[in-house]
Amino acid sequence: MCLIRIALAAALGLLVADPGNAQGSESTIRIVIPYSAGGVGDMAARMIADSMRTRLNRTVIVENKPGAAGRLGVQSVKDAPADGTVLLFTPIAPMALFPHVYDNLAYDPARDFQPISQVGTFDLGVAVGANVPAKDLKELVEWLKSHPDQAAYGTPAAGSLPHFFAVLFSRHTGIDLRHVAYKGNPQAITDLIGGHLPMHFTSTQDLVEAHRAGRIRVLATSGRARSTALPEVPTFVESGYDIRGEGWHGIYAPAKTPADVVAQLNRAVVEAVRMDEFSKRLTPLGVQPTGTSAEEFSRIQKSDSDLWGPVVKAPGFKPE
Repeated sequence: MCLIRIALAAALGLLVADPGNAQGSESTIRIVIPYSAGGVGDMAARMIADSMRTRLNRTVIVENKPGAAGRLGVQSVKDAPADGTVLLFTPIAPMALFPHVYDNLAYDPARDFQPISQVGTFDLGVAVGANVPAKDLKELVEWLKSHPDQAAYGTPAAGSLPHFFAVLFSRHTGIDLRHVAYKGNPQAITDLIGGHLPMHFTSTQDLVEAHRAGRIRVLATSGRARSTALPEVPTFVESGYDIRGEGWHGIYAPAKTPADVVAQLNRAVVEAVRMDEFSKRLTPLGVQPTGTSAEEFSRIQKSDSDLWGPVVKAPGFKPE
């Protein structure tokens, strides 16, 4: 009996001395999405979380933390422990565009975060409502030039990738377009259908349902190739306008996360993204699954930041 008491005391002493070791690989992983629930990105994050639960034998939860155009959720992960228990699932804007948009951004994407993996890419589309007679992009440009009072476009947010892609389109066509910023896509698409908004730029997947129902018309998409969600719609390049724009979703950890933890998380994310079910559900919605190494994702982030920086600064946009 004395020996049993000594053994129990020693075991308890170890747990008190190293509480982190007591949790070990069983500690919960939180994946923070800096936007509200719903949408294709949210779906992708939850599919990855489901897969990670099995592959890592861990509890993995998804937490939506919207606010300040995504900056609140991003900053919460920056300030989290660098042990792989808190991750960020985000689209391109907070990590590659916002450093050029906000003068006093409370985080530095390159310094404060460790890339884990790009999850997938998506393109953008421009859509018009039934009150706009244009059936293709050239007809839209001609109509806008002859109706300058109608030269307004919506996007899901000021400072977003669709906003700056529209700026690129405006510069390329020489048309002075007025920006109408919405808080997300639902109201913008409602206004597009109702004839209160001439055209709307956003991710292609957010336009698919209304386009297929015949309530709006997507005239062009921004990828190098046609969208898998709308293969009948030409690209901007095919339509005679040499501009491209590609967004992405990716997963990050706080900076200084140990290399072995990064490698383990990367393997789990890449395996999840390359599942047949992931591609089967997301490709028809316009997302091309990727699943990159951490190093490749870091290069992609820097390249896109360099690409979009001049576009962001050209119109002198300042967020409210």
